[in-house]
Amino acid sequence: MLITIDPESAVPLATQVAAQLRRQIVEGAVAAGERLPAARELAASLGINMHTVLRAYDIIRAAGLIELRRGRGAIVLGDARQTQSIYAEASALVTKARRLGIDSAELATIIRGMS
Repeated sequence: MLITIDPESAVPLATQVAAQLRRQIVEGAVAAGERLPAARELAASLGINMHTVLRAYDIIRAAGLIELRRGRGAIVLGDARQTQSIYAEASALVTKARRLGIDSAELATIIRGMS
């Protein structure tokens, strides 16, 4: 499992970690039933606080992609196809925005304004 973070980004570290975990689950790089690394272990490998990783796990738990089990860690849940369709739609949106000359920061601002 490869996760990279950008400490210079305006995006919070937990959000960066959650997004990358979500993508790996949706793309099938991490299979249903598979255990994610322990928060302490992942935090140490990324050089970030363990609580940041726990926040990231909570974000993807809330999205229904993992289950947090005391003593067993974070387990990837079954079917992620519904989330996969959102990634496909988001990819199409990003492509269309680029064609129109809208950069990722402006697109993020547009999306935030809709929620």
